[in-house]
Amino acid sequence: MHTLIRTTLTLCAGALLCLTPQATALPGGAPAPGHAAQVPDRPATTAADPAYEILVFSRTAGFRHSSIDEGITALRDLGTANNFTVTATEDPAAFTTANLAQYRTVVFLSTTGDVLGPAQQTAFEQYMGAGGGYVGIHAAADTEYDWPFYEGLAGALFQSHPAIQPATVKVEDRAHDATAHLGRTWQRTDEWYNYRTNPRTTAHVLASLDESSYSGGTMSGDHPIAWCKDYAGGRAFYTGGGHTEESYADPVFRRHLLGGIRWAAGTTRADCRPETGYTPLFDGTATTGWKQAGPGGFTLADGTLTSHGGLGLLWYDAKEITGDYSLKLDWKLNGDDNSGVFVGFPASDDPWSAVNNGYEIQIDATDAADRTTGAVYGFRSADLAARDAALNPPGEWNTYEIRVTGERLEVFLNGRKINDFTNTDPARSLKQGHIGLQNHGDGDDAAFRNIRIKQSGSPSEPRAGEVRGVGGKCLDVDDAGTADGTEVQIWTCNATAAQRWTVAEDGSLRALGKCLDVSGGGSADGTRVQLWTCNGTGAQKWAAQPDGTVRNPQSGKCLDASGGTWNDGTPVHLWTCHTGPNQKWTLP
Repeated sequence: MHTLIRTTLTLCAGALLCLTPQATALPGGAPAPGHAAQVPDRPATTAADPAYEILVFSRTAGFRHSSIDEGITALRDLGTANNFTVTATEDPAAFTTANLAQYRTVVFLSTTGDVLGPAQQTAFEQYMGAGGGYVGIHAAADTEYDWPFYEGLAGALFQSHPAIQPATVKVEDRAHDATAHLGRTWQRTDEWYNYRTNPRTTAHVLASLDESSYSGGTMSGDHPIAWCKDYAGGRAFYTGGGHTEESYADPVFRRHLLGGIRWAAGTTRADCRPETGYTPLFDGTATTGWKQAGPGGFTLADGTLTSHGGLGLLWYDAKEITGDYSLKLDWKLNGDDNSGVFVGFPASDDPWSAVNNGYEIQIDATDAADRTTGAVYGFRSADLAARDAALNPPGEWNTYEIRVTGERLEVFLNGRKINDFTNTDPARSLKQGHIGLQNHGDGDDAAFRNIRIKQSGSPSEPRAGEVRGVGGKCLDVDDAGTADGTEVQIWTCNATAAQRWTVAEDGSLRALGKCLDVSGGGSADGTRVQLWTCNGTGAQKWAAQPDGTVRNPQSGKCLDASGGTWNDGTPVHLWTCHTGPNQKWTLP
């Protein structure tokens, strides 16, 4: 029998935090701690996904993997158990606009070489632009080297590989559905690809290889092996595993594939923005620097803090957080539970000090609007439509980003902004204070993982989301088109890819893989503003102003919703700045 040592956090004399070891027996033959012991297809508390269809494409124009048949069988089995239907093909003629539209995601299963012609590539680009999903497995990275769109989609392309051998996979994200079932490390045997580029700056890395655990790694110790990204209006997931036939009989690897498919198909959500520069405050191994205030506490097991009892607060007393910062953490409820994340409160062993002097970002999806998940408790409701579109149900993990800039507090749920609050209370301040996790009371069980922070001065990340304008409507690409010259308009916010904009470091605003552009680089009032291939010119530079306008510095004029009624479909254009309501925009 293996013995797993858990640690329970309880109050000791003097309000110190005690660690109480508890031995938990694992059945003989169970994986050692740090590995997945059981791999259910889905959490027991989660309702079945709505039915959908996926296309599995396995054409090869180069080396052909003998595991493709096993891969198709595994994907069919997953579909049967998880309410999706698999169509498998090696015929590129399946890549037409009409045919692709019926599939929630397209899986490239160990494809190799040039597998699509120009018309089929265009159809697939349009499919992704309309919000489609892509899953690349193993040799999908050894595919379409002369198609720049595909290189961006896959995230990185194959360079070389050593012999098949066991290796240690480091699981960097344990909230994404493809990796939440794993421990902090994953031991497996496969053919481990080296890639031509490192995808970390353009994709969110889910898992990477420990190059010291095997021979032949050539990526200088930073070796991503699975990742996800929002791309060109759609969602893209890639895993480097899957060379061997045995991979597809492994329930742990199958569950990894299922999570990638579910995310790419949009049935589960995750924060797949690139992430760099964060420092762990809790990495799953110890609670050094944390202290319990009030009754109850948290149990530490499998890299996870789980609340019990209360009302209390586990707070980070090792350091007061000052200045601007981004706090990220993963959380999960198993039912109708209650918890929250506190920021901006003074050091205290009284949990009510955080309530009375700081701000709580609530976790409880069934409470009143100003005290439900994503709300700044008692002060500002979340954008409930955006929150509902981003929220995973009980039994699945979610990720918060809590971003503090001066007295401004922004809340992102699974990568989508759901709240934007500014403190005006002179008795409170977001500019300095501690952070903490609430244990709300008996029966309110909340779990937390991977608490990390990035403070001012660290490299910034792209900001992505809706651009809201007059009447609360969103900046929208007409019919999600990607052709140069497509009209940009305002439309009721609907969470589609046509309304997801990225504020790029070069000053451009990007959607569907293209840029917001002033037609012809003009400066006359009424000049058309459109979507166009990004080219780095002044016609594609935009600067948000303190008065809420968004200006094109080259022309000195503002992004303006035309006319005076501003219904769905009202086009935007360039106009002399006057700070009227049709020139006020809220960027991500």
